[in-house]
Amino acid sequence: MPETETPHPTKQQEIDPAAFGALAHLYRAEVFRSTHWRTRLDNTTNWAVVTTGIALSATFSNIAASPLPMVLVGLLVTVFLIFEARRYRYYNLFRARARLLEIDLYAPLLRGEGVKWNGAWGEMLGEDYETPHYHISFIRAAGRRLRSNYSWILAIQAVAYYGKVAIHPVPLTDMTEAFARAAIGPIPGWIVMLAGVIFHTGWIVFAIVTWRLDQLYRERRKSPMEHM
Repeated sequence: MPETETPHPTKQQEIDPAAFGALAHLYRAEVFRSTHWRTRLDNTTNWAVVTTGIALSATFSNIAASPLPMVLVGLLVTVFLIFEARRYRYYNLFRARARLLEIDLYAPLLRGEGVKWNGAWGEMLGEDYETPHYHISFIRAAGRRLRSNYSWILAIQAVAYYGKVAIHPVPLTDMTEAFARAAIGPIPGWIVMLAGVIFHTGWIVFAIVTWRLDQLYRERRKSPMEHM
């Protein structure tokens, strides 16, 4: 007699109380870890905001103050963005696991539908624990943090620099005076201003490109978990 294939023992079966208790503790752990990394994201953003505020104070503190602090803070904010993008990859990993449990475990339970091992979300979560990996690339993570937080900080930095050159201590009368105010030591003012335009234009292009990458990735994603 040919052997019949034994069905997967966990598929379409009700989750027993012991397993459900383990899943509840697992959910609490994932929420804790995602909250922890969310706090670390906020800390990095706070550092960027505080340093920008210090640069503003130094730049506008007196008439003779140089606009150099506003130039340097743009570079420092870039460093914080790099740190935050790395942290966001960890946060995104734990958040995706928690969201998967919320959508496929707790939502059906609250609707009174019961919860079963349907072979989909359980396998996705199991594979993610067995072979953990980031769900988002560093470039896309940096793009998300730039669009949500750092674009505003960089915009304030750019406007403040323009204000310093244009109206402080007195309004400009011609571009020659603007270049003189923007000069940094032996570096001519027009080079400094051109570098600033390239710097901020580059971030605008980066934000648009990474936004488009996110859209394409959502359309082609292989696992719903990597979209959460």
